[in-house]
Amino acid sequence: MARIGVITFPGSQDDRDAVRAVGAMGHEGVALWHEDEALGELDGIILPGGFSYGDYLRCGAIARFAPAMRSVAAFAERGGPVLGICNGFQILCEARLLPGVLTPNHGQRFICTDVDLVVERDGCRWTDDLPAGTTLRIPVKHHDGAWFLDDAGIERLVRNGQVVLRYATDVNGAAQRIAGVTNAAGNVCGLMPHPEHGVDALLGSTDGRRVLAGLFAVAGAPAPA
Repeated sequence: MARIGVITFPGSQDDRDAVRAVGAMGHEGVALWHEDEALGELDGIILPGGFSYGDYLRCGAIARFAPAMRSVAAFAERGGPVLGICNGFQILCEARLLPGVLTPNHGQRFICTDVDLVVERDGCRWTDDLPAGTTLRIPVKHHDGAWFLDDAGIERLVRNGQVVLRYATDVNGAAQRIAGVTNAAGNVCGLMPHPEHGVDALLGSTDGRRVLAGLFAVAGAPAPA
């Protein structure tokens, strides 16, 4: 059983959902506070969605300076798995733990819907080793979700196997429809879709379990049967 910390920032709104999703998959979700620099013994960390610090300045730009983020950076440096979801993805990019930036959706509208996502490559632990081309259906809800990196940078990420998921169609104007990426080491992952809202069939899809299973796999703790 993996022990997964979920960090709450002022303005987080999906923190409890993430803790619940971890528990629904047979692991232990641990609620943590952004001022807690000592995070305890963890097998993985989730930075949840929401609007940390009201999205002032830029989304995630203030949260990156939270005391807990020093421990997140140290945890990632040691090879610990970190998953940033939506606002968590924005925070990780602002903290330079992931490449690229998140910009406002093209069209300047908040998007809240289920989307189809395509697995980028074979053998990726963050997508539960699903074959490349597999389609997952997971909700999105964001205003600043258009990930951007220059073409040369994207080519480098593709070559290194750092692109995890792409939108099946253009959802928000993200560069090359990229919905999720990892760091060069592969232990830090950020994505705009919300897998924690895709673990219960009553909500329409359980495909989010495949992404969360990836977190547990990187943590070295496969989901219990």
